[in-house]
Amino acid sequence: MAYVINDDCTACGTCVDECPVEAISEGDIYKIDPDLCTDCGACADVCPVEAIHPE
Repeated sequence: MAYVINDDCTACGTCVDECPVEAISEGDIYKIDPDLCTDCGACADVCPVEAIHPE
């Protein structure tokens, strides 16, 4: 089960550096590649707007 980023994302970039497998891609709203995500939750732990949740 991968994590997903919802529309609350502000594209602040905090989560990108926390991902150990580089599964997060930048954009207006960031996206997590479900094939790369290892479900570690590091990104969700640092998201200041709580936009990242388990799928």
